[in-house]
Amino acid sequence: MQGLRALGGTVRVVHLSVWMSAFFLVAPVAANEVVQWNDTTMKAIEANGQSAIVSTRTLAMVHAAVHDALNAISRRYDAYYFEGPGDAAASPEAAIAAAAHTVLVAVVGGFGTPAQKGATLALLDQAYAASLARVTDGPARNTGVAVGRAAGAAMLRLRQDDGATRDAPYTPGLGAGRWRPHPNPVPANPPIANPDMARGYAASVVPGWGNVAPFTLLSASQFWLPGPPALTSPVYARDFNEVKTLGGKVSTARTADQTEIARFWFEGPGAWNRISRAVAATRGLDARDSARLFALVNLAMADAYIAGFKIRYVYDSWRPVTAIREGDNDGNDATVGDPAWDSHQNTPAVSDYPSTQSTFSGAAAVVLASVLGGDQSNFSFTSGKPFEGLTRSFTSFSQAARESADSRVYAGIHFRSACEDGLALGRKVGQRAATMYLQPVRK
Repeated sequence: MQGLRALGGTVRVVHLSVWMSAFFLVAPVAANEVVQWNDTTMKAIEANGQSAIVSTRTLAMVHAAVHDALNAISRRYDAYYFEGPGDAAASPEAAIAAAAHTVLVAVVGGFGTPAQKGATLALLDQAYAASLARVTDGPARNTGVAVGRAAGAAMLRLRQDDGATRDAPYTPGLGAGRWRPHPNPVPANPPIANPDMARGYAASVVPGWGNVAPFTLLSASQFWLPGPPALTSPVYARDFNEVKTLGGKVSTARTADQTEIARFWFEGPGAWNRISRAVAATRGLDARDSARLFALVNLAMADAYIAGFKIRYVYDSWRPVTAIREGDNDGNDATVGDPAWDSHQNTPAVSDYPSTQSTFSGAAAVVLASVLGGDQSNFSFTSGKPFEGLTRSFTSFSQAARESADSRVYAGIHFRSACEDGLALGRKVGQRAATMYLQPVRK
């Protein structure tokens, strides 16, 4: 808890050590209560229209609370924050449901339009009732609920003044290299029908997110980055010409596979949670090991966003859509501007460097490899909304993270250096989380 001490789909997965040849189809394994509540959390986030940025905080809070509730009943790992006490006779399933429900009602169910709040709360209450109905031992259920509620309440107290709801002043810069409003998504609430096509202009989003208290880092600035390449450098020219060629709304160079990659990874952090659900099921992880996996993955992704936003609002570098339109004014003879250029997908309303898609992907991949005993793992999974139904296969978690980073270049919304440095930052964040938090208890 060093970062806060100052405050108070279809997937198949096979580990290569088990089977070194082609993909091995594993018989479906019933999802444990932790996996089910991860799925419920993602559905609640979608019903409420919570942004990808904010959702990483929600997921980290839910899964840290769930982990600590289970750990209070039977300690296997270091606690994240809540130490108990817990009763060994308590129902773990009831504790999981109560911890998740407590956090979600507070951080998701209380926000949005009346219709969104109603739909979200109904979904959560239905899932909670179904979870408790599966626990037939009344005293164990009641004790489990008490432990889960206590863990959830402790998490809410811990994060109640973490900076997530505080805004920060921001004025766009002027001149070459600086971010300014550009074509970007129409607000996805309700979800836009075609994210490739919808266009609008908006102010930069959540400029204060880098001031949110981290979950595992000492500070949001702990792992700093060197910054984007100078506009006059050969590296900048390389980045400029790559994204101009491959990432345009109309591109004859971008392959069908690259277009699919751009769409496949559009979903954001939800993809890594679906990968984690599949891993937990096919590896046969029990509830406590699943709780640790989900907590570490989501704690790392939350901090990857916080660290990424801290850095990006310092460098405040322009996105390709602005850079290419103004390419004749950047001082680099190797770049040629195109005032009509547009990105293949919507360009989010925030500066370029680093790519937080790359950052959280690097973090999640490192955590999964660390927790599961190695990076090499054959798996395939199918994309979620808004481009659902695309299936891709991978041989390692790092390969998936690399492709996730590449997707931002193919989408035309990030320069290569922003993706490369984002991956490097994410790996450091993930490594710290995996090696310093929720470690096995020594006996």
